[in-house]
Amino acid sequence: MQYDVIVIGSGPGGYIAAIRCAQLGMKTAIIEKYNTLGGTCLNVGCIPSKALLDSSEHFYKAINEFEEHGISGGAYQVDLAKMVKRKQAVVDQTTGGVSYLMKKNKIDTFTGVGSFQDKNNVAVLDAQGKETILGGKYIIIATGSKPASLPFIELDKKRIITSTEALEITKLPKHMIIMGGGVIGLELGSVFARLGTKITVVELMKSIIPTMDGTMGKELQKVLKKLGFEFLLEHKVTEVKSTSRQVTVKAEDKSGSVKELKGDYCLVSIGRRPYTEGLGLEKIGIALDKAGRIPVDDQLKTSVDNIYAIGDVVRGAMLAHKAEEEGVMVAELLAGQKPHINYLLIPGVVYTWPEVASVGHTEEALKEQGVPYKKGSFPFKASARARASMDIDGSVKVLAHEQTDEILGVHIIGPRAADMIGEAVVAMEYRASAEDIARMSHAHPTFSEALKEACLDATGNRALNI
Repeated sequence: MQYDVIVIGSGPGGYIAAIRCAQLGMKTAIIEKYNTLGGTCLNVGCIPSKALLDSSEHFYKAINEFEEHGISGGAYQVDLAKMVKRKQAVVDQTTGGVSYLMKKNKIDTFTGVGSFQDKNNVAVLDAQGKETILGGKYIIIATGSKPASLPFIELDKKRIITSTEALEITKLPKHMIIMGGGVIGLELGSVFARLGTKITVVELMKSIIPTMDGTMGKELQKVLKKLGFEFLLEHKVTEVKSTSRQVTVKAEDKSGSVKELKGDYCLVSIGRRPYTEGLGLEKIGIALDKAGRIPVDDQLKTSVDNIYAIGDVVRGAMLAHKAEEEGVMVAELLAGQKPHINYLLIPGVVYTWPEVASVGHTEEALKEQGVPYKKGSFPFKASARARASMDIDGSVKVLAHEQTDEILGVHIIGPRAADMIGEAVVAMEYRASAEDIARMSHAHPTFSEALKEACLDATGNRALNI
């Protein structure tokens, strides 16, 4: 079977690339090794984790805040198995929606492992051992990533687990040890902490969410401590062992002192690695870089002129929306258009509560680059909307160029930060100044007023409500 475009992998990058190719008139096929479409994000990542985060947040608010709102009398209990069942229903609806979109856009779907035969032909081997050969003028690799680990850790997937297994726990643990203070570990840790699990985070760096602006990590750590999180920062895990009933983790600090932790689970959450197994890249002369990624040029073309790669399998942040933008870009390039992605303006989000969201430069990066800047901030405790909803933790931080006032970075920890960051992205795409946002009317009372106030603060200490 011959196609204009073959997409290998059906995650957010792959299925969006396939849809955009089809919209642009290309005969398109998509290959997925699993029985459901959607990749990591929809099946065992973004979507299921958000479902559990929302369920656990409802429970936490019911126990800790409802009475103050004047709602009393509920004897609330956690039914974790039911939460997981609901989570799966959300996943099934979402992945089913992707299948519908493939049919709607007349994209042929093939289930099995895709492997290059040469630069224009891909073999698809299904679970029954049947092989189908697909021919394509262009091929897009969108095979995503898998959880990373360390050589001395044996992931038994029972006590020493990754995020995939954590999403299936149906009996509430008493103590979970999380290896890594990044986004995935903190989000899943929040789920269990809200339900009553003791959480211990072991992080090699001196701050949690170390790739984000330093203020965000400090503020988030304070909030998570209120949930009962324990943090061992600047600690290196040296050993992880498990039995059928518990796990033991040894962590060493900078002085060489070793702390031994015992818990029900150790969640290994130290990042993700590109997934290229079984692709047969050696047959077409594509060599991986030192990090296991597929090298691409600025148009996401590999060393083979008709083959492109997008998403987690190439350089850049491992984010679903980054992969989506790349999928659209490649499709439009193939159609002869001239799309562009500003990678600096792809936002990052941590879906704890409060949420953390950032776009643009961090303050640390501006200092390192010697860029003259000014900053403004506004705490949510001074926001009338935040007080009304009892969500007063966190703040908005705006970084602007000292001479031009152009917004260089926006960093938010607070209620609905994930949604609020969109305003900052739009502003920065149009190279707005802090003064521009400061002079735009924001509905009152809203959380987004905090962004306006931070911009006022950045333009000469003009914040009005503090």
